Amino acid sequence: MSVSPGVAIAEVVVLDAEELRIPQRMVSPDKVPQEVERLDQAIATSIADLDTQRASVRERLGQDAADVFNWHVGVLKDASQRRDIVDLIQNKHYSAPYATSTVMRKQQRRFLQMTDPLLAERIRDVQDIERRVLRNLLGASGEDMAHLTREIILVAHDLTTSQAAMLPETKVAGVALDVGGPTSHTAILLRSWGMPAIVGLKNLSELVSGGDTVIIDAVNHIVIANPDEDTIAEYRARQEKIARITGELGHLKDLPAVTKDEIHVKLLANIEYPKEAEIAVDKGAVGVGLYRTEFLFLREGEPNEERQYEAYKAAIESAGGRPVTFRTFDLGADKITQEKTFEPERNPMLGLRSIRYSLLHHKMFKVQLRAILRVAVLGEVRLMFPLISGLMELRQAKMTLRDTMEDLEEEGIPFREDVAVGMMMETPAAASQCRQFAREVDFVSIGTNDLIQYLLAADRGNERVSRYYSPAHPAVVRSLRDIIRTCAHEGVDCSLCGEMAGEPMFTLLLLGLGLRSFSMAPINIPEIKKLIRACTLTSAERVTRRALTFDTDQQVLNYLRSETKKLLPEDPI
Repeated sequence: MSVSPGVAIAEVVVLDAEELRIPQRMVSPDKVPQEVERLDQAIATSIADLDTQRASVRERLGQDAADVFNWHVGVLKDASQRRDIVDLIQNKHYSAPYATSTVMRKQQRRFLQMTDPLLAERIRDVQDIERRVLRNLLGASGEDMAHLTREIILVAHDLTTSQAAMLPETKVAGVALDVGGPTSHTAILLRSWGMPAIVGLKNLSELVSGGDTVIIDAVNHIVIANPDEDTIAEYRARQEKIARITGELGHLKDLPAVTKDEIHVKLLANIEYPKEAEIAVDKGAVGVGLYRTEFLFLREGEPNEERQYEAYKAAIESAGGRPVTFRTFDLGADKITQEKTFEPERNPMLGLRSIRYSLLHHKMFKVQLRAILRVAVLGEVRLMFPLISGLMELRQAKMTLRDTMEDLEEEGIPFREDVAVGMMMETPAAASQCRQFAREVDFVSIGTNDLIQYLLAADRGNERVSRYYSPAHPAVVRSLRDIIRTCAHEGVDCSLCGEMAGEPMFTLLLLGLGLRSFSMAPINIPEIKKLIRACTLTSAERVTRRALTFDTDQQVLNYLRSETKKLLPEDPI
């Protein structure tokens, strides 16, 4: 799975995925105070390292992104953890490294037993903390990327948040990981840095060695190990072409997204952090079509009302007066709180997630709605509910919104009463009842990421079934056609905010289907705008009519690629 598009070519550095093995070592009683002092110094140094990284991330992406390190610092400052380590040093005369390793391995075993997916994933953070403290105890530099003198491709089984945060300060040109998904902390940072990166490669770290030449083609989702000279030359040319084309896209920033026959299109941005709205505007976005508010949960604990209000306010300010659409928490499945545990779900993607989660956790839901309603007085704000599958869900959510408004009014707190209310169209059930839903909302945003996986029964985060997950599947194309047509007939604004919106191969198809509002990752906006300005609506409708006649996704893909290449022959499509 490509996390961040582009092409990178360089020699490999394989980041050792093996944990540090600390032999059991005892110290004499007179050395115990010295070992405790070593431990305290290593913890202090580790916290200082994290503070430096946090400051670096804060400067680039803002406070929310930097706060992913708060949990690490909290663990290091945990008095009970230090007490457990010191007890082993004082009572069993363990060396400081062995005592640290013993306590932290016990913590890791506890996380391994957790059924909550996000909490279980915390084992990697605990391992990261253990390695950091042990390196400072042992005086080892570990895999120090900071002193590289030439560009390299970083290959690893996995990458911790801390390691990902250091990459912009290094010569790392691209990243390839055996594991990982698009919503992990690491993926978020890699995407923010904009370096070519691919995850889910299974065993690449076992197949390549340090010094091997590797090509990361994050446009076509592949990695080539030990390529021959002809292949290297071919990709060097692609790399140069991408750099040139990317450089030429800058002049499009202030130009409208309008076809040659004067059809205007809105290009909006999907963001996770408030400061990304500023990046989106710089790329030419006319607003934020999707603010994924659940990323506030990357901080420790559940965000309170004031914390949310400040984050939402920062997003509005970063958008510079442009509209911002807030999606209420899409929690559950692979994105759930760090402080709550639940009974294990056999299939969490079909379980207690998104609007279902919010309606069950009513107090949390109302806290978020209060923050959004309050901040709505500062700008053009829209509110939408995710993963709606039935009219009763939508009506319950709207009723909760009205109750929240009444609470704010009774308390005398300023809020915006006429905020536009919409929904994510991302379940087959909602798509089949699109007409009924369109009569109860102000706007619809099609979430193709989930809609496709539910239509095709293919997990979008599972590389083993990735060939079944296809936006070009005829069933997907026809569902999109029906949704867009129905919304137009009912006079309801319709946008598309899935990854499909940012893929140039599907731009002509979506335009021809009648879509006039696209929301995507900021990095994709210039290329999509270039394509829109190069085509006509007439040609897009012709392409769409033809695409609707095909029986398989491969036929649709091949046709769309060939038609898009006619308009942008040099661009990597």
